[in-house]
Amino acid sequence: MTEAVCDLRSYMAAADAAGMLNRISRPVSLEHELADVAAALERSDAGPALFEAPKDSPWPIFSGAVSSRRTAALALGCEPGEVVDRMGHALEPANGVPTARVDSAAWHDDGVTGDDVDLAAIPIPTHSRGDGGAFITGAVSVTKDPVSGRGNLSYNRMLMLDRNVLGFNVNEWRDVGTFMRSRPDPEAPFDVALAVGLDPAVMIAAGVRTPVDELLIAGALRGRPVEVCRGATVDVDVPAHAEVVIEGRIRPAERADEGPLAEFHGYHGEMWPSPTVEVTAVSWRHSPVYQTIIPGWYEHVFIGNVLPREPLLRRFVRHLDPGADVHIPPYGNGFLAVIQIDRDNPGTPKNLAMAAMAAHINIRNVIVVDRDIDVSQPSELHWALTNRVHWLDDVFTAGGAQGHEMDPTADNRGVGTKVGIDATYKRERREYGERVAYAPVDLGQYLQ
Repeated sequence: MTEAVCDLRSYMAAADAAGMLNRISRPVSLEHELADVAAALERSDAGPALFEAPKDSPWPIFSGAVSSRRTAALALGCEPGEVVDRMGHALEPANGVPTARVDSAAWHDDGVTGDDVDLAAIPIPTHSRGDGGAFITGAVSVTKDPVSGRGNLSYNRMLMLDRNVLGFNVNEWRDVGTFMRSRPDPEAPFDVALAVGLDPAVMIAAGVRTPVDELLIAGALRGRPVEVCRGATVDVDVPAHAEVVIEGRIRPAERADEGPLAEFHGYHGEMWPSPTVEVTAVSWRHSPVYQTIIPGWYEHVFIGNVLPREPLLRRFVRHLDPGADVHIPPYGNGFLAVIQIDRDNPGTPKNLAMAAMAAHINIRNVIVVDRDIDVSQPSELHWALTNRVHWLDDVFTAGGAQGHEMDPTADNRGVGTKVGIDATYKRERREYGERVAYAPVDLGQYLQ
């Protein structure tokens, strides 16, 4: 499987062969309806969606490539239980695989430049009913450090403002912002390429914050170099198998309000006075597939918060308990971590919770549970919280801790309170025996 998947099209073929690709032949509106259908499929873990004939769209639209552990396993050619190990291996810098530059790319098939650019010709959906317009959400921003020459992949929300202008949201801690500020003239235009329709390995790598080029991580996930090709109008190496590439120059000094957009925390983010991008070229493969990510929903959270952080948290907690496992549930928006252990010491759960909080600033709430809890089921966590937590004795808080600046419970610099919960069975407190359990049955044999 890993050898077969090298771009979006081969991934769609793999999903189709596995019975996981949902082909939507019914025309759907780009305004809300497409996102509604895609979000429903993600919620039920039904697999990715290919909208074959969206209304007013020249191209089909794909979504949900990496919206669950099941789809991530398909993308990486492994079992769901092996995803964290695969990610952990790829995140080790020593395992990175350098890119291979090629002279021609799939997206050289067709395109426009200069005054012929018109972003309205691209099928950019308006996703949520609270969004401020049509946002590009599924593009990977490709930039280069002007000092070291190191490449970088990231996700930035981009609002279409004019036929050749995008709003480009940049968090102050993202590498692309650091790159621009490191130049002699930080306000000068800065080259960027927006790659749309990618091998899921590249999209997964783009969600990682790391001091190395994320394309090395994508190469490690695939076990071979990612082929790249220089942009037509910008000095940036772009994945050669992208479906669509939008090139342009970020203008730090020319800002415009962009937003709101459904964000990973489950609210609509505020308006931001963001830099703008003047688009210089749009290129695409023959009969391209446009790709979008449903913002504020499962794939958004899974790529940005779950896949890159579970290996990190596991490494931290296993320093204390070599057998501990970590789960970051998508419905927790990246702020919640669940640690599963074989409890043998009453102080261990608190230590593990503190280790997880320190591992990544986004982790605000940590729940520690026993092995008899199915951490993939929210109802199981609620059962443990209800039946194994004495709220005065088993909960601790860490006030004034640094978190994410978009955390709705923190101040505008991300400072707030982190919470640890020991939801393990404390037999030394009171013995209740074992949990009630019933063997699973095949109802189809009983209800004929």
